[in-house]
Amino acid sequence: MGDYLIQLVNDGKRRFIPFLDWIFELKKPEILKADIIAGITVALILIPQSMAYAQLAGLPPQMGLYASFLVPIVAALFGSSRQLQNGPVAIISLMTAAALLPLNLEVEQYVMYAAMIAIMAGIMQVVLGLLRLGVLVDFLSHPVVIGFTNAAAIVISSLQLGKILGIDVESGTHLYQTLWNLVVAIPDQTHLPTLFMGIFSLALLVLLKKFAPKLPSILLTVVITILTSWLIGYEAMGGKVVAEINSGLPSFQVPSINPDHISSLLLPAFMIALLSFVEAFSIAKAVASKTRQHLSADQEMVGKGLANMVAGVSQGYAVSGSFSRTAVAFDSGAKTGFAAIVSGIIVGITLLFLTPLLYHLPVATLASVIIIAVIGLFHFQPFKHAWTVNPHDGFVALAVFVSTLYFAPHLEWGIFIGIALSLMFYLYRTMTPHFAEVALSKDNIFRDAKLFNLETSESVAFYRYDGDLYFANAGYLERKLLNAVADKPILKVIVLDLEAVDQIDVTGEEMLRHMSERLSEAGIEFYISRAKFKVTDALKRSGLYDEIGAEHFFTRRARAIEMIKKKYGDQVDVSHLVSHKPIAVPSE
Repeated sequence: MGDYLIQLVNDGKRRFIPFLDWIFELKKPEILKADIIAGITVALILIPQSMAYAQLAGLPPQMGLYASFLVPIVAALFGSSRQLQNGPVAIISLMTAAALLPLNLEVEQYVMYAAMIAIMAGIMQVVLGLLRLGVLVDFLSHPVVIGFTNAAAIVISSLQLGKILGIDVESGTHLYQTLWNLVVAIPDQTHLPTLFMGIFSLALLVLLKKFAPKLPSILLTVVITILTSWLIGYEAMGGKVVAEINSGLPSFQVPSINPDHISSLLLPAFMIALLSFVEAFSIAKAVASKTRQHLSADQEMVGKGLANMVAGVSQGYAVSGSFSRTAVAFDSGAKTGFAAIVSGIIVGITLLFLTPLLYHLPVATLASVIIIAVIGLFHFQPFKHAWTVNPHDGFVALAVFVSTLYFAPHLEWGIFIGIALSLMFYLYRTMTPHFAEVALSKDNIFRDAKLFNLETSESVAFYRYDGDLYFANAGYLERKLLNAVADKPILKVIVLDLEAVDQIDVTGEEMLRHMSERLSEAGIEFYISRAKFKVTDALKRSGLYDEIGAEHFFTRRARAIEMIKKKYGDQVDVSHLVSHKPIAVPSE
């Protein structure tokens, strides 16, 4: 009882006050210093990125700052990763825009609805985490994520082209319609000062990253373009700038929306909840593999949910973990979640005192920041790798990629198609598991007799079945066994090796019952070898174990062979199952 209570307390600490794992480490000056430096470094990237991503979501830039103030702090305190940096990210920003644009909202309504999506997604994440249902995100298989991420990178970057060119693009139902409207408008509507500012910003970002990788390229680009914009009178030329950002910290309020629209936000919020967690936890796992820290999927889900809820009530919008900012934090030496807390505090200071300095920041510069950030998301190699490992996975990745592009900006359809295809291929693969007659090879190992061209017997057959036994494949195994019996007219004994069967359902159990009866009527003895405890326990509960007979179950193939030799003697041929080497028991 004492051990149980200790475990319960420890589990409660990890779940509700997980920061106790690292907060006392800050007493060490070297760790505190490293976290402060890392936090400052991340904040220098977070501030311009958050404004850019808010623009991508169709929101005022200041909402990006609001979503970067308390969010990193809450996520660090209640998440399980020490280095993960949370806040606005490109994919979640685009999904927020895709969910809200069809509703044709006014600006004030749009802001409220974006905040409500964050709250709804956060509530879903907290509930999933507390119920230990983080495994639901496993339905987003790796091929689905590959296809979606690469397509989203193209969608996000292409949607910024209008801002680089200074064109207000008329949005179409699909991405290709929007891009066509852009192409048509280029000859007459391109704003040259905006185009030059966009090219200048892109060049700065690329050159600084290439020739001065240790410097904060995004921050330097923002500072340089702000000064340039101010000096040349960029706004007077017709160039769009961020303009005035309200100073001060965000107020706390629950957004008010039309109750009739809640149902239309549920699905986008759920998809954002899943993708937000998948993106964040994938990043956390990549860092944890290097730091060897303990991660909890459910705890990370709770932390992400609380962060999204806080974002929603503090005038922000949905957030996730950022790969680029997490990498910067790790490279800067972040040791604990305090680095993220420092970043949030600096964003708060910026909101209080520094927003006037951002007035002349060109919108084209923010678009350039987004383009450079998402280009790194596009990788062709994962498609090739998925196809090499399994063509089914390669097809799923490609199908998600194409469908996401086609249905953009409604990105959720690409995910739905990917999940459906993944489940279909999974069922297809599990419907036809490997089934083979085995025999003892020259190296004293039981192998597939047909594949290795081994001799078999007409009177005794050993079959191996590699897969779970459930409703989708029970008929397949039944057909395989019946055909095998038909191929051996004088067959007297069948031994079915179920070592690979981990689960059995009532359909599988019923099939074994019928097979045992049919073989008995045909005068063929039916034995089961090496079934796992879970399988035999299920058969005992159903009564089939006793019906077949305990003497028909063997924990080792060698014992089944010895029994057959002893019971049938010269009536059967077991030479293909017996080693001719001086080894007493064949390898299992």
